Amino acid sequence: MKNIVILISGGGSNMAAIVRTAQQQDWAGRYGIRVAAVLSNKADAKGLALAREQGIATQVLDHKAYPSREAFDTALAQAIDAYEPSLVVLAGFMRILTPGFVDHFAGRLVNIHPSLLPAFTGLHTHQRAIDAGCRFAGCTVHEVTAELDVGPILDQAVVPVLPGDTAEALAARVLTQEHLIYPRAVLAHLLANR
Repeated sequence: MKNIVILISGGGSNMAAIVRTAQQQDWAGRYGIRVAAVLSNKADAKGLALAREQGIATQVLDHKAYPSREAFDTALAQAIDAYEPSLVVLAGFMRILTPGFVDHFAGRLVNIHPSLLPAFTGLHTHQRAIDAGCRFAGCTVHEVTAELDVGPILDQAVVPVLPGDTAEALAARVLTQEHLIYPRAVLAHLLANR
């Protein structure tokens, strides 16, 4: 069985989309792929309850309990490794990861970013797209590298920027696409790396 470990910090809507798609498409039966665990750096992350309801193992590692970013990432990597992951999926995990962590999971670490990379790396992507006068925005699934939001692109989806759009309205439209492309990219990545 190929195990997926998903990291979240909040509501976990992308995690939920991956879990739902894996169930609907019977990834376990058809491909030997399953979501093995959901880990969070926040005990109150709403996505943890959803994962538990689906019978998925959950674990919390509070980053504030560690003396440094490196110490947290070392503990997080050890917790993830216990599930023998074929892929580690960042789904709203709001932590910048250390180079050592990224190196440890090189080729097995993916993220979704709410812009059409390479445009608008970092934060506030929707407002920046509106401010720049973009006619299109979107989201990108990419492999994680030591440099923020620049790893190899695995999948993208495009949405129009509408006249009068707010960052919130654009974000909601992009999120619907995230829920479609993230499960697709996760499955494709695992099938390509058998």
